[in-house]
Amino acid sequence: MFKHRPMYLIVAGLMVLSMLLGACAQATVAPTTAPATEATNAPAAAAPTVDIAAALKALETSVSGTGPNGEQASKAADVVLTDAELAKIKDMKATAAIVMHYGGNDWSTAQIAGLKDQFAKMGIEVIAVTDANFKPEKQVSDIETVLAKNPSIIVSIPTDPVATADAYRKAAAQGVKLVFMDNVPKDFASGKDYTSVVSADNYGNGVASGLLMCQKLQPNDKVGLIYHEADFFVTKQRYNGVKDTLTKYCPNVQIVEETGIGGPDFAGDGEKAASAMVTKYPDLKAIWAVWDVPAEGVMAALRSAGKEKDIQIFTQDLGTNVAVELAKNGVVKGLGAQRPFDQGVTEALLAGYALLGKEAPAYVALYALPVTHDNVLDAWKAVYHADAPDSIKNAFVP
Repeated sequence: MFKHRPMYLIVAGLMVLSMLLGACAQATVAPTTAPATEATNAPAAAAPTVDIAAALKALETSVSGTGPNGEQASKAADVVLTDAELAKIKDMKATAAIVMHYGGNDWSTAQIAGLKDQFAKMGIEVIAVTDANFKPEKQVSDIETVLAKNPSIIVSIPTDPVATADAYRKAAAQGVKLVFMDNVPKDFASGKDYTSVVSADNYGNGVASGLLMCQKLQPNDKVGLIYHEADFFVTKQRYNGVKDTLTKYCPNVQIVEETGIGGPDFAGDGEKAASAMVTKYPDLKAIWAVWDVPAEGVMAALRSAGKEKDIQIFTQDLGTNVAVELAKNGVVKGLGAQRPFDQGVTEALLAGYALLGKEAPAYVALYALPVTHDNVLDAWKAVYHADAPDSIKNAFVP
């Protein structure tokens, strides 16, 4: 039926078709013909709508991660006891034991300090503090030893959620009120087997260090990651946070090596892992370590290799040695800090909830704190509720 159509219509149709094909060709070719500098620009160019500085600031007022069982976080500021409730708790003459996974860093020291400070205000006597040195069998023994003292409360962080579960269940069966830091034993239910779990926003802290890395790195820079290879919720969250952030905000950066460490010599393990990375990739530009103690090992490895000026370190937790490096604008360039003193205070308050039979949130999280050279002194005060020690203040380079 088309053979009788006027010629001008056929010509017009061919012109329209030609224009459409030209437009399609332009749409297809444009990305591949863009200048190479645009395609491989700094990390922000890969996600032009994202302001990294704003993303870092947002971490201080919101929680990125969820709890061990996927719980949405409640705010630590909402965990409060009235004067009347505090008076009731004081009359109980309760006792508490603090059963740590590991006591060899500033985080643990601050956590215990926060717990003791708040327990003293509540009239609760701390009758034991234990350190399992990241060994599940040692922590099981610690729990059994503590139970012989008949504490009213145990505040603890499981080294291994499976291996320690029976010991914690024995404590619950004995009537001990359980409040956890960061992680919970396998198959435990909040409000039934334990009162609550309190954590830093560990995913958010991983995001913080990842964002700080993106600010410092250039396209195609090579980085290595040192993670904790144990089944430990906290460190998994950090690792996921930093990897997701590098992929999202600076996808041109190359993660060329990922090495797990198991401890208990975490500084030594960090040093070995970093030494191997530097040997394998002499053009490496940055190493991320899962917390400050392994990062100290990375510092040692870079000093031995003469790479302190070439490779930047990023980590988690504001320990003394990494804080000194930040203060002097040294090899450590940024980290995501927890708020362990405040975490301890919150855990003690929730133990009070348990004694009163007051309904508690299943999961409480404290905001992440990005830390660089510029804010390290203020960050120390926020984290530890004390001025930075002289070793840090005297190292600070304006």
